[in-house]
Order: sequence, then C-alpha cells, then structure tokens
Amino acid sequence: MTEPFAPSSRSSVGLEWEIMLADGETGDLVPRAPEVLAGIEDASALERYTVTGELLTNTVEVTSGIGDTVAAAVDDVADAIAAVRSVSDPLGIELLCAGSHPFAQWYDQRITDKTRYHTLIERTQWWGRNMMIWGIHVHVGVDDVKKVFPIINALAIYLPHLQALSASSPFWAGERTGYASNRALVFQQLPTAGLPWPLQDWAQFESYLDDMVATGVIADATEVRWDIRPAPRWGTIEVRACDGMSTLPELAAVASLVQVLVEHFSRRLDEGRTLPTIPPWFVRENKWRAARYGLDARVIVDADGTQRDVVSHLRETMEEVADIAVDLKCAREFGGLETILSQGASSTRQTLIADAADGDLREVVHHLIREFRAGPTLREHLASLGH
Repeated sequence: MTEPFAPSSRSSVGLEWEIMLADGETGDLVPRAPEVLAGIEDASALERYTVTGELLTNTVEVTSGIGDTVAAAVDDVADAIAAVRSVSDPLGIELLCAGSHPFAQWYDQRITDKTRYHTLIERTQWWGRNMMIWGIHVHVGVDDVKKVFPIINALAIYLPHLQALSASSPFWAGERTGYASNRALVFQQLPTAGLPWPLQDWAQFESYLDDMVATGVIADATEVRWDIRPAPRWGTIEVRACDGMSTLPELAAVASLVQVLVEHFSRRLDEGRTLPTIPPWFVRENKWRAARYGLDARVIVDADGTQRDVVSHLRETMEEVADIAVDLKCAREFGGLETILSQGASSTRQTLIADAADGDLREVVHHLIREFRAGPTLREHLASLGH
C-alpha cells in the first residue's frame, strides 16, 4: 500500500497528554470523562487545542495545536488544562498524571463506548482490559520522508533516556512493582506496540503495513503503536515511549529533548553523515533496564556495547546539542531536564512519599494531584506528613 507522508514544518512540535480523573476525597479514579467533555465542547470548539476521550472513561487527552516551538505547544496544553478545570473543579473531580494509578483496579474501570475500543478489548482480552496506563506523545515535524527511518533508528539509542526521565509508574493496582516504569512493560503486550522494527526506509514501512493489513493485524497505519513511530498523516515522528509526566514543566523538558534530538539528527543527514545505531538486542535490553531502574540505569550507548550510566550520558548529550536548543528557542524548557536529573523523576518522588506515609498509596495520589496543580515541592509535602 502507498502511505503518503504529509508535508510538515521542520522540527515543529505537537503534544498529547493523557490525564486521569480522580475523586478529590478518595483519590480513586472516576468514570466521568463524558461529563467533562460535554461541559467544554462548545467553549473549546474554536481553540487550537483539543480535549478528547480515551480508551477508559477515567481519562481525557489534551492535545496541542502545531507549535513552532515547545513553548507554543505547552501554552496550548496549559490552556486545555484550564478549560478542563473549569468543568472538573465544580464537579469535585481532580486531575493528575503518571504512567499508572497507584492503587486503582482494572475491573472497576469502564470502557469508552466506541466501536474501535470495543474491538480492541474483544481482541486483546485480559491484557487490553489491563491497559490502565497514561502517557505522553511528542510529535516533531520532519521535512523529508527519506529521513524518517534513519532518525527513528538513531532515536532508539535514546529511548532509555526518555523512558528514565519520564518514569512514573512504580505502583500497579496497589503493589510496589520494583520497576520505575511498569507501564513500559505492560503496554508492549498489545499487538504492534513496543519497540519499532529496525526498518531502513519508507518503502519497507509500506511493505510492513501491507503485511499487517493483509493478515488482519491492523486496519491502517494509526494502529501501529510503536514506542517511536512515523505519523504519516501529520508528517511527524512521534515518540510514545514516555510515561505520563506528572507536571507541565517536566512535559516541556522531555518534549524539548525530543525536538532537539530530531533536529540534531536531521542536520547530520543534511551534512551527508550516517546516523548512529545500535543492534535491536541492545535496544530491547536498554528498554528493560530503564523500566526497571529509571535514572539509576546503566545503558548500552553504541554498537560496540559500551555501557554508561544514563544520567551522565544524558548530560553529555545535552551539552553536545545545547546550541540546537537555543536555535529552536527551547533552551529554557531544555534546562528543565537538569531539574529532573538532580531531583529525580516522578517514580522516585512517589516511592519517597509512600515510604513517608507508611505505604499509604492514597497519599501518593494526593501528592500527584498537588503536583499537577503545581503545588508544593516534594520537600514541603514530606514535611506536611510530619516525617
């Protein structure tokens, strides 16, 4: 099949952020997305952002317009969150985001009444019903379809870095999993989810789509749910590997890293250079290490098998591409990466809160709710618990 790759502005940015809806008192998830969406439908009709439903009725997804900068896309997301709050606050519904909800159970959740969701659950059964996961998606425009798979394959080296920065799912259905990102390993159980196949060019991707459609695996390209995938309709590379970010500044920081890396590799291709890759077995091992250890992971950074701790390798990379962040006018957001590296990702904060509260995961949810509102710092919250 021919799958056209739409024209897009080089290194333009689009953001998607999946948000949980919770009861303000108990912290448990509530199936009230239809109410929230109905309440903002008219007011948001002409806005750059969109707010839509997701697989579960406990979730809304906010999506930016196409931004020339990360800041512009983040502004759209902030406007969307404000619109949601105008409806959710009077209803007593709180907002939060992480890769998983600390204690909610899959069997208590409701599926959004849409044919494509019912079809997904009918096919995937127990694993599909267990998809209590929340993530972010970062789109970056690519100016030439010939660049898409070379850039995707090079970005695969940095998947563990992105996964570690965003790791925010250490708890699952009331259990401490021992993983910084349990979501990363749950999501890959779905057909066509997980790591991208190491394809070399667009023709191979079209051949892959032919095979998947012919064998009934997918209906179209939108059902390819790789951790990094092409988004032909938008002319972008879409990074989907990250857990849901718990705060807007963290979302902006990770989005800036994705934008800068895509532009970095695009410039190398313009210079006629071959982009770096590592074997797929290293990519797979890196994903597991980042899911397990988060920012404490040691990752494989080149085809020779060189191993580095993810934080120091990320700092070296940030220094190498800092000038590009300036060029793309995202240096401020890019600087937010250092905050995550020095203070820890959301998974670390959640486990510290749980420890301080003697394992009470309701406190973790309230911490996430407060963080999402740009509430107190971790230190302040720990002090409020009396520890």
